[in-house]
Amino acid sequence: MMMGTQKQLCSVLCLSLTLLLLSGEAQSKRIMQYLSPTTLFVFGDSYADTGNLKLSEPCSWKDPYGVTFPEKPSGRFSNGRVLTDYIARYLGLRSPGPYKLWKLMKHQLHNGINFAYGGSGVFDTLVNRPNMTIQISYLEQLIKEGVYTTSSLNKSVAYLSICGNDYTTFMIKDGSTKNYPSFIASMVNQTAMNMRRIHSLGVRKVAVGGIPPLGCLPPFTGLYSYKQCNNTLNNFIAIHNHQLNQAVTKLNQQVKDQSTFLVFDIYESFMSVLNNPSKSNIKEKFKACCDGISIRYICGSVENNVKKYKICDHPESTFFWDGLHPTQAGWLAVYQQLQVTRTFQQIRH
Repeated sequence: MMMGTQKQLCSVLCLSLTLLLLSGEAQSKRIMQYLSPTTLFVFGDSYADTGNLKLSEPCSWKDPYGVTFPEKPSGRFSNGRVLTDYIARYLGLRSPGPYKLWKLMKHQLHNGINFAYGGSGVFDTLVNRPNMTIQISYLEQLIKEGVYTTSSLNKSVAYLSICGNDYTTFMIKDGSTKNYPSFIASMVNQTAMNMRRIHSLGVRKVAVGGIPPLGCLPPFTGLYSYKQCNNTLNNFIAIHNHQLNQAVTKLNQQVKDQSTFLVFDIYESFMSVLNNPSKSNIKEKFKACCDGISIRYICGSVENNVKKYKICDHPESTFFWDGLHPTQAGWLAVYQQLQVTRTFQQIRH
């Protein structure tokens, strides 16, 4: 009788312990769910734009853009998904819709909003698009209107995409090498101010992407028969990224939290893929998949209802879609490099 009682007691204790462990696990999941960001705000340029430009403006709304996803033009400067689509997936969110459609997508606003405009920059560029300061003002106005609450902002992440339009504008308008250092400093300082401003609105974490290796874009590698990057240009970009890291470190020191402001190493992620393309199933790393049939045309060009561009046979194993932007396969490869970095993983916590 005593042994039966002991067995019953043991069974009760084991069951209680199991329930306690399960309860603890469930509680842990609830805590992680609470801590994990539930809203993503995106600012920037064509490397992040998911449809903010007018249908009549860019090639991103014309065939063959979007041919892989969503199988039609969607405003993305690629044949399919871009980096922010993968960032959203990492956070367990649907990709935030473009700002221009927010009133039509109110049921999806909890995922966030994409304020990025192709061709824009930190400052004004060669095209008339809202720069990053204006894009942030759009979010600020939505907060004033009560579209987003303090609670939703406290569980949000912002990502800033900077692909180099400001430097293209500088080189065309000025181009003086003696003015490069001061322009780099102004770019980095304004980016830091933008990040601080977004955080002051209530956004919990603010991440910025470093500028990619622009010397590896098809227009530059083409000068070397698509065999190598322009290292002079890449070294120039490396200076910007170094100073950006220093500026973000200072921001974190001011808020006494090393993971409030983050820098995603886009440059190194690009280079990791381009230096070891086979690891990402990339077979063509420098040539654009979609290109004009001559220097007069670009991807998507049509003249007298005749296509003036050509598409490669295997975009799924080509890194660049057009002369400036990666394919969906290229962005996936870059994302996979980013995903394993500690800095990138900090956007979840």
